[in-house]
Amino acid sequence: MSGAGNRGPVVAASFSHSRRKRLRAVVYVISAGLLALFLWCGSLFYVIGRFGGEPSKGLPAPSDVGIVLGASLWDNKPSPGLRERLDQALSLYRANVFSRFIVTGGLDAGGAVLTEAEGMRDYLRQQGVPDSAILIEPKATSTYENLKFSKAIMQAQGWHTAVIVTHQYHGSRSLDIAEALGYERPQVSVTDSKVMNMAYHRSREVLAYTKWLLQKWL
Repeated sequence: MSGAGNRGPVVAASFSHSRRKRLRAVVYVISAGLLALFLWCGSLFYVIGRFGGEPSKGLPAPSDVGIVLGASLWDNKPSPGLRERLDQALSLYRANVFSRFIVTGGLDAGGAVLTEAEGMRDYLRQQGVPDSAILIEPKATSTYENLKFSKAIMQAQGWHTAVIVTHQYHGSRSLDIAEALGYERPQVSVTDSKVMNMAYHRSREVLAYTKWLLQKWL
């Protein structure tokens, strides 16, 4: 009887030890996962932050077309951030890097009347660019679609080379997408922003970049 009675504390101790081992394993897995997430996000922040354009110095090589990636409209006009992209593209146009534009972007959510592409076209017109030098791509809802649909326009026009114009934080992913889509020697011209919340946009870009890489790999 005494032997049977002593097994209770032994079994309880063994059960408690097993629970502690499982708890340590769970903590280890969670800690390893958090560390991996931290390293992944840090690596992407570094990649995003160090991108300086392609080429990184001087003007891009002369190309068949400049592709301006869309962003939101405010009251059917380019937002301050989108105007920065358009002004960057205009500076290249006036420097004879390209002689025509593709402006790409669909309808914003929230009842917009004009597509991003139409709003960009109107802005370029106001800056003296002739209608004949502007092609619109009004359906894209993502960077991938911006570049995919713009490439189809290039192929229809018999154009081979492009300079992609966007913000600095968006440049690395844009170049990677263009390469994956088979652009011929893609170049990306980037501008820094004086009007956008970069902490927000760079954090959001980490998520968008992760989604794109998963899409590409899978």
